Amino acid sequence: MTDYRAPIRDIVFALDNLAGLDNLCDFDAFGEIDRDTVVGVIEESGRFFEQVVAPLYRAADEGGGSKWNQDGTVTTPEGYIDAYRQYVDAGWGAVPFPQSYGGGGFPWISAIAMQEILTSADLSFSMGPLLTQGAIDMLLHHGSEEQKEVFLPKMVTGEWSGTMNLTEPEAGSDVGALRTKAVPHTDGSYRISGQKIFITFGEHDMTDQIVHLVLARTPDAPPGTKGISCFIVPKLLVNDDGSLGERNDVRCASIEHKMGIRASPTCVLSYGDDGDGAVGYLIGEENQGMRYMFTMMNNARLSVGVEGLSLSERAYQQALAYAVERKQGRAPGAPKGELSPIIDHPDVRRMLMTMRSTIEAMRGLLYIDAAGVDATRHADDIAVRSQADELVDLLTPMSKGWCTDMAVELTSLNIQIHGGMGFIEETGAAQLYRDARIPPIYEGTNGIQAMDLVARKLPMRGGAVMSDHLVRIRASADEVAGAEPQIADAVRAAADDLEAATTWLFEHGLTDIGSALAGATPYLRLASLATAGWVMAQQAEVATGLAAGASSEDDKRYYAAKVETARFFCTQIVPQTAGLVPAVCAGAAPIMGLSADDLASVPLA
Repeated sequence: MTDYRAPIRDIVFALDNLAGLDNLCDFDAFGEIDRDTVVGVIEESGRFFEQVVAPLYRAADEGGGSKWNQDGTVTTPEGYIDAYRQYVDAGWGAVPFPQSYGGGGFPWISAIAMQEILTSADLSFSMGPLLTQGAIDMLLHHGSEEQKEVFLPKMVTGEWSGTMNLTEPEAGSDVGALRTKAVPHTDGSYRISGQKIFITFGEHDMTDQIVHLVLARTPDAPPGTKGISCFIVPKLLVNDDGSLGERNDVRCASIEHKMGIRASPTCVLSYGDDGDGAVGYLIGEENQGMRYMFTMMNNARLSVGVEGLSLSERAYQQALAYAVERKQGRAPGAPKGELSPIIDHPDVRRMLMTMRSTIEAMRGLLYIDAAGVDATRHADDIAVRSQADELVDLLTPMSKGWCTDMAVELTSLNIQIHGGMGFIEETGAAQLYRDARIPPIYEGTNGIQAMDLVARKLPMRGGAVMSDHLVRIRASADEVAGAEPQIADAVRAAADDLEAATTWLFEHGLTDIGSALAGATPYLRLASLATAGWVMAQQAEVATGLAAGASSEDDKRYYAAKVETARFFCTQIVPQTAGLVPAVCAGAAPIMGLSADDLASVPLA
């Protein structure tokens, strides 16, 4: 497999010119941290992830991934323990968290940029730190002061890891069906009993302590999501002096055998098998667990979108290297009798441009979303916070849904560019495709993201949030129109398509929710493409100005390439919005035309 190289220049371009890193660093919350400091940390972490983590990716998959042992322990692939120890010693996981708990106090967007590089280096490895960061974020918002003091310092350093325990055998997307019990104990703690499945890094050998955040029901809790509470359930109990004590009653019963992310242990955890339950500590109030967990889940959805970007970036690097080296056939205009590198064939070039331009659009979308998270939390102006909060709410389903859908498509293009060799495991292209298939399922399937966008996000402020977004999209087209009229026309047309589909959903969704939800998935794609066009129009405008003022040929070439990828994306990819409008507005009849019995009774022979 091709060596991975962190695309630092592209990351910094997106941070500076799309996400407004300078503006974020001006927030009082970030003290003495400035743009150059953030970029320096990203550059240094990039070197670390390239050199220490990326070489593990292929070997861990070929070796079969993590192993479950009969005593309930899990052995991670060779090299993981040492790489993680170096990760902790370097302090990379602590960068975006408050200094009061040992963190670096950096903007959250810095963590997102670092996540991109770490995840490209090795998706399986990255998921341990990612889940820990999500657990930290949830405890920062909802944990008691005592809980924060006990658990956060060592979670922030990475000495202790964290998990999110939602799913059960009969409660997947329908979390409200969960059955795990939490019974109050005389000492103020609770006793947790039940089983959780699909728990990423629920057991492993990279840290001694694992802090599980577990959803469970207390006695007499109301049914559904209204009766769910959230608990801290540590693998090892913590003594009064902060040292680790005896083992809690939680065991890893098995790990899953998966098509991808094999090195990431996906665990079945069993609570309370050896007594009256595992010791757990209530976070906040009873029956508020789903509200608390959504703090973690919303950030996790952004991070899962980053997984889509990361896998796509590594696939593009591999596809590009192969296309340059592989010679086959004669490209148009090539001398007779000579084989051409396949990069010279128009269809291969189309695939590479699709990959590259979509990756740039994904990165811009995700970084703008992450900048909104920082503004929501730290902007000095209340109005700025409110506006950022609305934008984050609107963009997050697109960030998670579209970026992970694109990862499946772009890693598939990597295989296509490799031809038959792409289908052979030894090249490594198949691993990226296999790994890319899980992010569209994580943290609420992409169908759920689409329903969330239509049913919850469109009605915000009576539809004005989407109306404001349409104004932004059209403004970006107006700003780039002088230099790039083709881009402007494409983005305006996409905005018109998005407005038409949105209007239809508003007119029909209130009276026929089934028809609105039937069009939710094509609507998510349509809204994402129009929004990605907005991102790339901004890229083209900025890059045009930077190219004109560049002092070196290298800089001029770099910025000119940014304009070219924006032009390709807006004229070749964004116009797909026109074909999505009829699917959004078709209503439920085409989807529900066959009954369940009809579907089941179709003859197979």
